[in-house]
This record gives sequence, C-alpha cells and structure tokens, in this order.
Amino acid sequence: MITPRTPSGVLELLPPDQVAFQRMLDVIRSGYERFGFLPIQTPVFERSDVLLTKTGGETERQVYFVQSTGALEKARGEDVEGTPELALRFDLTVPLARYVAEHEHQLTFPFRRYQMQQVYRGERPQRGRFREFYQCDVDVIGKDELSVRHDAECPAVIHSIFTELAIGPFTIQLNNRKVLRGFYEDLGIVDPDQQAAVLREVDKLDKRGPDYLRTTLTGEAFGLSEAVVEQILAFVQVRSEGHEDALARLAEVESGSRGSESLAQGVAELREVLSLVRAMGVPQSDYRLNFSIARGLDYYTGTVYETTLDQHPAIGSICSGGRYDNLAGQYTKSRLPGVGISIGLSRLFWQLREAGLLTDSTGQSTVQVLVPQVDAALLDDQLALASQLRSGGINTEAVLDGGKLGKQLRYADRAGIRFVAILGPQEMADSTVTLKDLRRQDQFTVPREEVVSALRVELAQPQV
Repeated sequence: MITPRTPSGVLELLPPDQVAFQRMLDVIRSGYERFGFLPIQTPVFERSDVLLTKTGGETERQVYFVQSTGALEKARGEDVEGTPELALRFDLTVPLARYVAEHEHQLTFPFRRYQMQQVYRGERPQRGRFREFYQCDVDVIGKDELSVRHDAECPAVIHSIFTELAIGPFTIQLNNRKVLRGFYEDLGIVDPDQQAAVLREVDKLDKRGPDYLRTTLTGEAFGLSEAVVEQILAFVQVRSEGHEDALARLAEVESGSRGSESLAQGVAELREVLSLVRAMGVPQSDYRLNFSIARGLDYYTGTVYETTLDQHPAIGSICSGGRYDNLAGQYTKSRLPGVGISIGLSRLFWQLREAGLLTDSTGQSTVQVLVPQVDAALLDDQLALASQLRSGGINTEAVLDGGKLGKQLRYADRAGIRFVAILGPQEMADSTVTLKDLRRQDQFTVPREEVVSALRVELAQPQV
C-alpha cells in the first residue's frame, strides 16, 4: 500500500481554508475588473525556446521541463521526432510577452490585461515558498509608447483590493530606477552592468540592513570607496512621510544632482505619478517614497513598487512590480512598453494565515443553507424547498440520506453552514419553514413563500 503524501512545495488546503483562498481570488479578480482590465489565460507550458529567452542561468535551473513518453504516438506509428521541447511557465510575464507579440494585430492598445494562474519553479521548498503557486498579475501594454500616467494606476488598483481584503494597514512604496541610475552616474558609477549589480544589492537593504550593504559595496566584488558607499546609504534610506514631504524629497534630490538626465527624468515621472495616485483617491498615509526599492529584475526601467503590511514588516513585500520599456523585444520588432504589478497569492495567503490575520475567513462554507431530511415521507417536498432556495440565488445543500435531526445539525455546524431550513410535518401543515441560525443559536419561522427574502435579509446582515 502506498502512503498518501502531498508533494513538497505546494499549498494544499482543506475546504475551510480553500474557501478563504477562493474568496481572496474573487476579490482580486473583481478589483482588476473594476478598473477595466480584461482576463486572459495562457497554457501552463510554453515552448522552451520561447520561455527561456529572457532567463539567466539561475532561473533556467528552476524550470520544470515537460517530457511526454510518446507512448500514444508510438502506438499509432507516428513520428515524434522534432516535437518542440516544452517547459512549465515560471512566471506570467514571459507568457504575456509571447501572447502580446503573437496576437499584436488582434489586440486593442493600450492592452489592459489581468491573469490569475499557477506558475512553477523548482526551488528548494521552505516555509512560505512554493514550487507551485498562484500569481495574480495586472498589466497595461502600449504600442510604441505608454504614458507614465498609467504607472499611477497600479497603486490605485492595489489599494482598492487590499482595502477590501481587510488585511490591516499597509503602505505602497514607490521609486524610479531612473532616479537611482542617475544618482549613481553622479557618483561616477556609469557602467550599466555595475549599476545593475549595485541596484540588486540596494534592493536588499530593508531585508539585510545597512551594515550588509556597506560591507558588500566596499568589498572586493564592487570596490567602491567608503565615501561613495556612505552617500549611497544616506540616499537609499530616504523615506517620505505624506504627499508634500515626498515632493520635497524629490526637490532635494533634483537640486543635489550634477546634471544627470536620467535622474531629472525619473524625478519628473515620480512627481506626476505621485500627483495622480493622490487624484485617484489613495490616502497619502498609504503611499510613500522609498529610495531603496529597486526590484531585482533588470527589465524594470522606471517606476517600481513594493507593498508591505505596517504591523507585520517581517512578512516583507506582499506585491510588487514596475515599468518596463519593451515587453516583447525578443519576439517582435514592435516596441511594446508596459507597466504592471503582481500579487503572489499563495505566499501571501500562507503568510496571512501564519500571522493569524485570516481567522474571520476560515471555518466558513460556500453553502449558505442546509435542508435536512426531517421525515422521509416528505423528501420530495424538502427537495422542492431546496430548489426554491437555489432559484432564489441561495447556495443550498439538501440531505438525501436522512438520519437523526441532531446529527444533521452537527454536520451543518462542522461544515460551516450557517442556516438550516427545516420543513417537517408541522411546517407542511402551516405552509411555513423554520430557519435555524447555527451561529446565533436561535431560530424563527417564516411563511414558505417568504423564505427566500427572509434568508437574503439574514445573509446580508454583518456576521457576529
């Protein structure tokens, strides 16, 4: 006998937690659609020559390749030689690049897309990190150009979603890689590869601290002087407090520049983004500048974002993203700039659950009402009641096997079903239904024709 074991590196949930996870997916989906984004889905696997175009060695070592046994084709006498090698997608950005390049002439630009699917990475499984996990991406792709105004929309979308999820106070942190590159140019760090390497180390500041950054940048790999590194540390530890303070910080950066065109452009873009973020209704207490935010991926070219929970900083970023100049340059001659942001939902859900922030969402069910079998002779009438409730838009489970009523009530309670609609001989005689609320531990009787409206009122009430 084989012992049943879940593969390592996956988030497999029991129904109450799966319900909570699904509700988070629904909130994110409705939030994306509320801002006018359209859904797409791409295959779980891509041709490996397409998928690995933009990867480096580390990413390629994490890719799961798909190998068919070819048994069916061989049985049919078909030649499987030349079949393209396939690999599971490791993010949703590369599939998006392929999708837009392939369907470019069928899409309307700017193309506003959201995608919520699982991705796969052959990482070493550890707490909170998975080999199979959900990403929830939203992007705007332009043709030839895309106004920086779209960069302000991502924080507005994320603010709307996280507010609805009610996961506690959070802060959306913004920066612009052009500001960072311009600052490094002013310090004499002009080689693009060296700039990119410094950016990757700076992005680790909040996680590893200034001492790590100081030691690394003055070390043999970088060889920067202590004076230069101290200037970098002072710059990247800047955090704004409020909208006006953010603008003042940008003015200081601009006045201290030695004429870098990149820095001036980045400051101008951040000013416009900050102004529009406020205009879109995001409270100034919920966003700020953070000059250490760089994002580790080199394809980001302008605005970058990270979002953190104020009361749980150890969780780290719960969503991130930014601007990229040319999404699909490897697949088409067209220039397709874009901006987007991603929620790693599997990791976020695990972190919130571990922090005890999902207690109000667990233990519930998608079933709203249970119709028990009180009397076997009334089974047809009880099934008719269940159909009446479903027709009224109420998720209803009907008991088919019967048994003692107490046992059926205990089942409903354990399954997280709030209401039980009882139709027994007395209710049949009176043309009524008895509704039992298992959370409030009370019950009341309503006329049969009013049962749907009565339940709608009860289900709309805040749960206590």
